[in-house]
Amino acid sequence: MENFTPVSAIVGGLLIGTAAAVLLWLNGRIAGISGIVTGAVERGGEPRGWRWMFLAGLIGGGVVALLLGDQPLAGITGMSGPMVILAGLLVGFGTRLGSGCTSGHGICGLARLSPRSLAATGVFMLMGAVTVYVVRHVVGG
Repeated sequence: MENFTPVSAIVGGLLIGTAAAVLLWLNGRIAGISGIVTGAVERGGEPRGWRWMFLAGLIGGGVVALLLGDQPLAGITGMSGPMVILAGLLVGFGTRLGSGCTSGHGICGLARLSPRSLAATGVFMLMGAVTVYVVRHVVGG
């Protein structure tokens, strides 16, 4: 916990919670990123503009944070840019395979007291812990 930053964690949590609540209140939609991405790229009769705007805000916020921060991407993650992209694609594949993501299940689903989301979030957290253990102690990363 040497890099624990409670202020930025609280501000980030408040922003995520506020964005999820505003999306639900104004649009009647759950802020599950995997569902938003899927709806943005699939063809259908439903309007997709709000999905693209939401995704642009996510990407733009990350770019702004990276530009305003004092470390390059490799300094923040300990990995190269291509490795971060590969990791992101693997997470996207996993969310599709698991029928949801941490934002949809962990933030919105738990707030709605969904048993399915509780189970999914428990599995996400367990697999994350197992992955960190394997990468750090078995593979040696």
